[in-house]
Amino acid sequence: MYFKFVYDKTLAQASYVIGCQEKGIAAVIDPKRDVDTYIEIAQENELQITHILETHIHADFLSGSRELALLTGADLYLSDEGDEYWQYQFPHIGLKNGSQIELGNVLIEALHTPGHTPEHLSYLIIDKAICDEPVMLFSGDFVFVGDIGRPDLLDKLTGDKASSGIGAHQQFSSLQKLSKLKDYIQIWPGHGAGSSCGKAIGAVPMSTLGYEKIRNWAMQFSDDKDGFVEELLANQPEPPRYYAMMKKLNKEKRKLLTEIPVIDNLSEKAYKKAKKSGLQLIDTREWNDYAKGHLKNSWNITNYDSFSTGMGWLMNYNKSFIVIARKGEIEDVTRKLMRIGMDNLYGFITPKQLKEWEKGNLVSAKTIDKNELKIRMNDSDVKLIDVRSEREHNEGHIGNAVNLFYGTIDENIDILPKEKQIIVYCRTGGRSAIAYSVLESIGLENITIYTGGWVNWNE
Repeated sequence: MYFKFVYDKTLAQASYVIGCQEKGIAAVIDPKRDVDTYIEIAQENELQITHILETHIHADFLSGSRELALLTGADLYLSDEGDEYWQYQFPHIGLKNGSQIELGNVLIEALHTPGHTPEHLSYLIIDKAICDEPVMLFSGDFVFVGDIGRPDLLDKLTGDKASSGIGAHQQFSSLQKLSKLKDYIQIWPGHGAGSSCGKAIGAVPMSTLGYEKIRNWAMQFSDDKDGFVEELLANQPEPPRYYAMMKKLNKEKRKLLTEIPVIDNLSEKAYKKAKKSGLQLIDTREWNDYAKGHLKNSWNITNYDSFSTGMGWLMNYNKSFIVIARKGEIEDVTRKLMRIGMDNLYGFITPKQLKEWEKGNLVSAKTIDKNELKIRMNDSDVKLIDVRSEREHNEGHIGNAVNLFYGTIDENIDILPKEKQIIVYCRTGGRSAIAYSVLESIGLENITIYTGGWVNWNE
């Protein structure tokens, strides 16, 4: 059996290629949208991709299943479990609990594991060349290393306030089903640490069922359903805004993108015309470079691993935008945007072009260091804002700081005291710069970034 683990650290998302080398065929499970990765893997190993599977309708990334099927001619195998709202609305081969797929000497068996979502499937893998017992489980967003998938996303996406309780009870039943399998089965989940699909996902890429029975908090409630439900629903991170769009695009017919788009490096004339028309400018430089000199009304979302998430929180899917990025970075930026279906990138300019074309229009951000903050933080004309997540804030924060998460700070403009100096901080500075840029673009002027952040404050 051939096996390949493919990991996108920008969204903490795992996908898999498995195959039968004797027959020269392969299946891909939960592919990301830039599917050239899987085609290259197949070519390098003399395999033909014939099967494409998904564990569920994803909310955190745009699946590349249909792009990959179009390019390879492979069949789509998707869940036909769940109610009408959780049904795929495009042609596919439907799978139910117990459905089996033969992939040469590899047998794939679908296991209905609802909870995270009603239609969720996990896939047991039997390598018939070795034995007739399952040896692996691709668990999707059902079981992670040290955690399980959250059931409350339906609350945010459908407005069904009862759905999280229903999902939590389904997760409990699915875990009961899982616990009956052999302890040696390897668990290969759909996400690693950093994903918002769970609250305590481990950084190790895989585990075994036996290990999870001992170490996974969710498997310690075998006789306490009420305690399990209460713990599962507590302290889940706020799901990014773009999740609702991903559910829609992953379920319905949409535009397929079978290659990485080539983004235009705009001329000065084209740039100024686009700027005049109101296109949003996304400055992807390091936040301290942005602070030294930037254009008002631009948003600073640095091209870190979290770039996709930041864009997903803030950018309207119906609006076009321009990015400031070096030429060598633009393909990486484009891939990150593709993975969340954000296809309205109009063009880009380089930092050098920005400085040349906007000479005299660039402004610097106000910053404050640790010593200055200690002096000013208790002044009556200062408001300290922690733009980290609620969970981070509750674990520890500076003085009397108010928690306004950077991803939703634009929704809280009315409660910000415009007559006071607003000092924003995060962990190390990146999210503070995002918040600063959003507030500045809305018209607030008396804003300051604490450059050290929570890490520096604790040193």
